Amino acid sequence: MAESPGKILVWDPLLRAFHWTLVVSIFAAWLTAEVDESLHEIFGYVALALIAWRVLWGLVGPRYARFSQFVRKPRVVWSYLRTVLAGTEARFIGHNPAGGAMILALLAVVGVVSASGWLLTTDALWGNAWAQHAHSLLAHGLVVLIALHIGGVALASWRHRENLAGAMLTGVKRGAQSEEIM
Repeated sequence: MAESPGKILVWDPLLRAFHWTLVVSIFAAWLTAEVDESLHEIFGYVALALIAWRVLWGLVGPRYARFSQFVRKPRVVWSYLRTVLAGTEARFIGHNPAGGAMILALLAVVGVVSASGWLLTTDALWGNAWAQHAHSLLAHGLVVLIALHIGGVALASWRHRENLAGAMLTGVKRGAQSEEIM
């Protein structure tokens, strides 16, 4: 979908493809965890490769993909969360401070879950019960983060009257009004 008056292209096609491919790989890894170890590993490797690509894209990609555009200091994130609780948060064209923090958390946890899964296939950790338990706990923690992410997207969509999931499909959002943050 091309930009139109009052609309702005925020998320580039590669970023959107990354997002939805990661969603599918995580979901598929979760579904195959107890059913098909080979498929589970493949989806884990896909997730790990996607995380590596996203880190690179966060450094060299277009404006709204760059970490420099949405990574904020912790005090800014906490301040933003207080405005969310008060119902007075600003609308951001890119990721808001809480969304930026969630991206970092998701990238880190998906990376650690995937890397820990790979380590379970090595001689050092093959069959190691504590390592398998840690991998499982991390995966369950990832599910909690995903639920929080979806909840945050739903809340921001409702509060700002825009479909953020749809914007992650098309890349297009409503342009900024004077009080909104580019």
